[in-house]
Amino acid sequence: MKVFATVLLLFFAATGLASANCLSQAEARAVVASGQAQPLGAVAGQAGGEIIKAQLCRQGGGYVYVLSVLKNGQVTNVTVNANR
Repeated sequence: MKVFATVLLLFFAATGLASANCLSQAEARAVVASGQAQPLGAVAGQAGGEIIKAQLCRQGGGYVYVLSVLKNGQVTNVTVNANR
């Protein structure tokens, strides 16, 4: 289990999911509460697997979720439109 957690940690560090365009959890809650972006649950079905990490990010004047998804033993990044 420790090896799996270490692999995930290294994966997140290498992929740079925490970019300058991504919101903090408090900012993301405020954006969703204001209706500017959909809640994660509304778009989770588009992920194509088990979401293990999600960040709400600004992109092109709108919002997207950058998701780390576990499917068939593989972790991949998926970007899903979060705009209303």
